[in-house]
Amino acid sequence: MAKTEVIETDILIVGGGVAGLSTAIHLADLLAVPGPQGGDPALPLKILVLEKGSSVGSHSLSGAVVDPSTLIELLPGVPEKDFPFESPVLQDEFYFFLPKLALRAPHTPPFMGNRGNYVVALGKMTRWLAEIAEKKGVQVYPGFGVSELLYEGGRVAGAKTVDTGVDKHGAPMANYQAGNEVRAKITVLAEGSRGSLTKKLIQKLGLAGSSNPQVYSTGIKELWDVPEGTFEAGRVIHSLGYPFAFNHFGGGFIYGLNGRQVAVGIAAALDYTDPTFDPHAALQVYKKHPFVAKILEKGKILRYGAKTIPEGGLYSLPQLYHDGVLIVGDSAGFLSMPSLKGVHLAIESGMLAAKTAAEALKKNDFSKQQLGLYETLFKKSAGYKNLYRVRNFRAGFGHGMILGAFHFATQILTGGRGITPSGKMKIHEDAACIKALATVKNPFSKKFKKELDFDKKLTFDKVTDVFYSGSKHDEEQPCHCRVLDSELCRNICIPKYGGPCQHFCPAEVYEIVTDPKTGKKDLHLHPANCVHCKTCDIKDPFGNLEWVPPYGGDGPEYENL
Repeated sequence: MAKTEVIETDILIVGGGVAGLSTAIHLADLLAVPGPQGGDPALPLKILVLEKGSSVGSHSLSGAVVDPSTLIELLPGVPEKDFPFESPVLQDEFYFFLPKLALRAPHTPPFMGNRGNYVVALGKMTRWLAEIAEKKGVQVYPGFGVSELLYEGGRVAGAKTVDTGVDKHGAPMANYQAGNEVRAKITVLAEGSRGSLTKKLIQKLGLAGSSNPQVYSTGIKELWDVPEGTFEAGRVIHSLGYPFAFNHFGGGFIYGLNGRQVAVGIAAALDYTDPTFDPHAALQVYKKHPFVAKILEKGKILRYGAKTIPEGGLYSLPQLYHDGVLIVGDSAGFLSMPSLKGVHLAIESGMLAAKTAAEALKKNDFSKQQLGLYETLFKKSAGYKNLYRVRNFRAGFGHGMILGAFHFATQILTGGRGITPSGKMKIHEDAACIKALATVKNPFSKKFKKELDFDKKLTFDKVTDVFYSGSKHDEEQPCHCRVLDSELCRNICIPKYGGPCQHFCPAEVYEIVTDPKTGKKDLHLHPANCVHCKTCDIKDPFGNLEWVPPYGGDGPEYENL
């Protein structure tokens, strides 16, 4: 049997997305020493980035409209015209949708303006950042899933990659290969939203403290090719209303990337109460709205994807550091509401983590006291000011859109404080908000039943959309979408909630089947469909579903998403 290999590095970055690569690039710049005889600067220490996707950018997905300010700061020597942006934002529109009408707002709501921003394909941008990092001496290795953190004397000492060549029952096969132990002075967690290592670290060390629980939306996106002249490059549309209920926070977006490609999607908050709500189905209903359907009617789908979005804001951030470890980007929850922008904050958090790591390396001190510099730097940053202004925004919408609008208005008038005496509004965990199916008066599945007859031209079932995600998994591996207690699922969750996992999963990983003889319902899994959004890990009402990384290289292929 193959033995575990130990690899030594100075800095280990888990995750090759925007946050992880920004950390690597800025740290390389801070540590670089002049090359001999005026040659290129050399990197005296080892910086290693491990990315679970088959290639850098293959798991990167966002809307995305990006504030370029922090990218300019990260790469001061690169002209802005050379950034891999699709288009500057040229038109910025905001609508309220009724079932057949689209009512345009005369003004864009506060904090939602996009003047000076750019429409971006995040996968393309991530690949570009990886090329820059590698030129600076950073080692970037895609195709490596990471299964656990390593500890020594209570401090994080690195991480272990996923064992491969293991059958569905966990037994080693002939091609078994033990995962590598990567030992590092500092480990940076840049796993993206609901990072599996980050979740366990926060639980193990109590890093959430008195913070609000993190809350999420699930974002569902399709990329379409439409005839030239149908939708202008740089045109940005956001909407509220249909198909979302008044007590459900969510909205839609349509972005023109270039003369032919259009991104269309929805972001649906996961604190909803209806166990039949289905974010994938909500996107299909959204596309049937006359306003959206007219844009897409002569087009064809190119790609599909889904991810969760951490929306809790400033009061949901955990402690960002501990002995030997830093947390950046979506893993920490760096996202600004109501603009729903996190890319610029991911870059900024990476740069702050890099400054912290550079100081720790100089002093050869990797204790939480030294790494606490990260929090000090953050509280002086533009990102902190940004998050502080909207610190209660998402909590204000915890009881529906009408009350949320009222709370938002008071927050604008009070600099983000709102009407709460303490100045800090509370948030409930998403999983705790779901109601028993029998108590829901007009469930989503019945309300939109007629709308969910998929024609496979404008609207698609989940399996068809999964095809457009490019998702693939080795099916001879342990299931990475774990059901911790099948009896709980079978005997309590399905009878009480109707099996909400069959609805909230945007990839049909979870299927409720009925035994034709007994009539009893049970859960069947299709983990090969998984697009790694991790909605299941968040929304299951009993915390009975756990997402863990599969083999490195498995999962979606988000080309230009």
